[in-house]
Amino acid sequence: MKHKTRKIQKRLQAPCSMFHEEGQLLIESGVAISILVIGLLGIFGLLSRSLSLNNVVSSQYIASNLAAEGIEVVKNLIDANIIQRSPWNQGFSTGSYELSYDSLALDSNQSRFILFGSANNTYNYQTGQPTPYKRVIEITNIGSDEIKVNSIVTWQIRGGSYSVNLEDRFFNWRP
Repeated sequence: MKHKTRKIQKRLQAPCSMFHEEGQLLIESGVAISILVIGLLGIFGLLSRSLSLNNVVSSQYIASNLAAEGIEVVKNLIDANIIQRSPWNQGFSTGSYELSYDSLALDSNQSRFILFGSANNTYNYQTGQPTPYKRVIEITNIGSDEIKVNSIVTWQIRGGSYSVNLEDRFFNWRP
């Protein structure tokens, strides 16, 4: 008799446990899909942030090179004075200026945007497509034998304002 009751109990339990497993599978599937969606949203968020930071880093790279170019143009003007046997600091007075890569003298600051000439891949103030960059060269005469030069490039991108400021000092070391 005990043997028959065990079989009946097993038959009665089987449909219940089967129903319980189906519900458990549904819950496990829902949890797995939720974890997968949260993981994918995190990856997409990181990817989006990475792309926007890439744009900022790219613009900082360009601005740093534009600022360095401003310092180099001032150096070229000083070297031109030396070659022409003029005073080394001729034409340099304290103030703010604009300089292009091919400048032969200091131009007063007009706060213009730098243009990109795609024909020859140069930045200038005459021809080309507008860029978000403005460059100001600030010259300070410290004495008769020293000039301080700050090349400041400013720009706005994606609602943020940025700037790069490079400083160099030039000395009259030639006799």
